[in-house]
Amino acid sequence: MSHPRESSDDELSGVSDDSVATDYMVRQCLAGDRNAMARLYDQCSGRVYALMVRMVGRQDADDALQLAFMQIFRKLDCFRGESSLDTWIYRVATNEALQLLRRRKRRDVDTLSVEPESKISDLGLRLEDAEILEAGLAKLEPELRVVLTLKEVQDLSYAEIAEVMNIPEGTVGSRLNRARRELKAHLERLGWG
Repeated sequence: MSHPRESSDDELSGVSDDSVATDYMVRQCLAGDRNAMARLYDQCSGRVYALMVRMVGRQDADDALQLAFMQIFRKLDCFRGESSLDTWIYRVATNEALQLLRRRKRRDVDTLSVEPESKISDLGLRLEDAEILEAGLAKLEPELRVVLTLKEVQDLSYAEIAEVMNIPEGTVGSRLNRARRELKAHLERLGWG
């Protein structure tokens, strides 16, 4: 299976309004339209895959992506349009990643791999520095890693992260601050500098 590519939010042909296009795509998916399901997967899989790599590691990201999309299609009838479809998908995918981590019954995950298109590589970090950063991220609690990833990598707003995580917006800020503090401490212990 090839890795999902990051795609732009392309609109369905003949439909110009995003919310109308989303409603149409959801209805088509619920009706069993495989083309609509493929479009939804193509539209969102790149971002979900990047989230999974950072949450569960590259070795399990493909499986986690597939499990997440199985849940997304299984629960699509629960999408009510109260948030954006992307936010709802992040919530389902995040829950699936957290469940996978809980099933592992261990806090530390294997070293996370850096995606070539990630902000980390955009900074031009040496490979050694990237590995230290990954090791520091792997030491964060999963909930803190999710908040940090959604903010710094996926560039979601505090409100969107609050929806994805089903927590108050103020909690997003405090978890993000805690994640940054703990990451800094882990990096210092690992010799970042």
